[in-house]
Amino acid sequence: MNASAAMTAGLQADVVVVGGGAAGLAAAVALGRSRRSVIVVDAGQPRNAPAHGAHNMLGQEGISPLELLARGRAEAEAYGVRILNGVVTGASGVADAFTIEVDGGASVVTARRVVLATGLVDELPDVPGVREAWGRTVLHCPYCHGWEVRDQRIAVLGRTEGAMHQVMLFRQLSSDVTLFLHDAPEPSDEQWEQLAALGVSVVTPRVQRIVVDGDQVRAVEIEGGRSFEVDAVVVAPRFIARTELYEALGGERTLTPFGEQVVADARGMTAVPGVFVAGNTAEPMAMVSVAAGSGVMAGAAVNGDLAAADLARAVAAA
Repeated sequence: MNASAAMTAGLQADVVVVGGGAAGLAAAVALGRSRRSVIVVDAGQPRNAPAHGAHNMLGQEGISPLELLARGRAEAEAYGVRILNGVVTGASGVADAFTIEVDGGASVVTARRVVLATGLVDELPDVPGVREAWGRTVLHCPYCHGWEVRDQRIAVLGRTEGAMHQVMLFRQLSSDVTLFLHDAPEPSDEQWEQLAALGVSVVTPRVQRIVVDGDQVRAVEIEGGRSFEVDAVVVAPRFIARTELYEALGGERTLTPFGEQVVADARGMTAVPGVFVAGNTAEPMAMVSVAAGSGVMAGAAVNGDLAAADLARAVAAA
């Protein structure tokens, strides 16, 4: 092994951040500005890559998600943060002695603290067409994508009782909303009354497929072959946080009605000493701006934790 390979294989830092999305990079910037040595390991698979723009980003409204991350990387690197492209394949150790394995051991990072900003996976219904247009004209969040489909023909693909909530929010954006019950339960008498008051049509047969042209929704086809022309489809995914590394470090994933996540306090501190989380790992419904904010909070909390440990060591050594 040559010298440069040896340097890559064995790396040390105060903090290793797993995940180079908005949350991970925000944590890295906060830590870098506190003069902590930081390594960000990023697999380069951002959840919002299919989206045209990131919204509700004050001062950067509608910015391309990939451009946002490129700027975030540059900002982090300006504070001495090292970005390591790769997939974390193993995690072990305890506070002050964590070991993070990258790409099956091609690189190994040791660190005093770990920030997991590994995000989540959207578990989508097994309906043809949904995945093909996901993040473009198949949507789930009215705040992330609603303005872009205002006044269009919107279909809500029901999965759970939460479909009524989506109907209510997207009806604010368009007068042409249709609820396809699919897997959602039959509305109650009160809900039927609400749907009628909103002027929302209801289709009860199951959805067979979403007809798409590239990434543009064209229609919803139900059992029996009948089609309804629409411009956008709303569906609620299950949010499955990437908890494997947290579990490898001794933590436990938490099941919720919406999926799976890691439980942490407002600062991102978990039940495992020295392990913090940021972004969708702990807050599945957090938009990009909120995820970035949680990264800042986690970075500050990690720096405070390290500062307290450094102080204790200095006192003991005096």
